[in-house]
Amino acid sequence: MSTAMSGLLVAQTPTVTMHADSPVAEVANISPWEYGALLQGGVGLEQRTNFGFLLAGGHLGKVLTPQVGTGLFRGNMEYAVEVFPFWQSYTPKFQRISCTGVEVGCSAPYTVGGTYTGVSITPIMLRWNFTHGKRFMPWVEGAGGVVWTNHKYPAVGDLNPADPTQTGPAADTSVWNFTPQGGIGAHYFLKPRRSVDFSANAVHISSASLGDKNPGVNVSLQVSVGYTWWK
Repeated sequence: MSTAMSGLLVAQTPTVTMHADSPVAEVANISPWEYGALLQGGVGLEQRTNFGFLLAGGHLGKVLTPQVGTGLFRGNMEYAVEVFPFWQSYTPKFQRISCTGVEVGCSAPYTVGGTYTGVSITPIMLRWNFTHGKRFMPWVEGAGGVVWTNHKYPAVGDLNPADPTQTGPAADTSVWNFTPQGGIGAHYFLKPRRSVDFSANAVHISSASLGDKNPGVNVSLQVSVGYTWWK
């Protein structure tokens, strides 16, 4: 009777997961999907320190591998996509003219620059998650994307009709730009399968000469904060 009662009690006792005190270990062992919302902003560097950025969008990722390695470098590989349906860049305004030839002449001065609005998608994002912690899961990543803007970005030009590189018919950029980037970040798990996220990314913006000119943004520093659900 004692043996039977012991067996019954064991059968009725709820199973306690071995990762109850480690949300990182829980998601690291199930190769999860990751769904997140994030807000991102930053500034240009080098010659673009007067450029600003603000983005809002979402992140979808899938862990592809089991945990690999040991110690501080133990982790797994994730593939992800990020979409920012709200993308803005704030640039200086200035005056320019457009000249089509000596016979035709030049336009009156008009204002370019200012706020650019667009949509950005990063379809290739490879992220290495470091899974040795309990609640804190850092990552490093490399990615590549594209952004479309409602005006050719960034603006170029001046008021000098003798400078066809700035005022001639071949003095324009593109509404399409590419965004190779890399960065670091971390998830902090508030509870199992729920995390707040922080990252810092170096983002290059270039049209790859789709337009006549390709001044681009050589490097910008953009930071983000987000919230993630793990499934």
